[in-house]
Amino acid sequence: MALAERCGTSTSYIGEIEIGKKFPSIDMVQKIAAALDVPPYKLFMEKTDQYITNLAPDAKQELVTKLQQSIKDIICETI
Repeated sequence: MALAERCGTSTSYIGEIEIGKKFPSIDMVQKIAAALDVPPYKLFMEKTDQYITNLAPDAKQELVTKLQQSIKDIICETI
C-alpha cells in the first residue's frame, strides 16, 4: 500500500506488476525506483547478477563490445 501511495497509483496495479500480469511504463518504473530509493536498473536485476564495475577490465571490454554489436544489429533490423 505504501509503495502504491508513493507512486501515485493503486495497490491493485502494483499487485499486478508484482505477479507479472502488467508491465509498468518507463515513467512508472522511474516512480517505483524513486519510491524505493534505488536506480531503475536495479529493479530488473537478480541478486546473482554481476555489476559491470565488479568485472575485470578485459571482461568489461568484452561486454561493451558485445553490447555495441547488439545495438548495431538492432538498429540495422529496424531500418
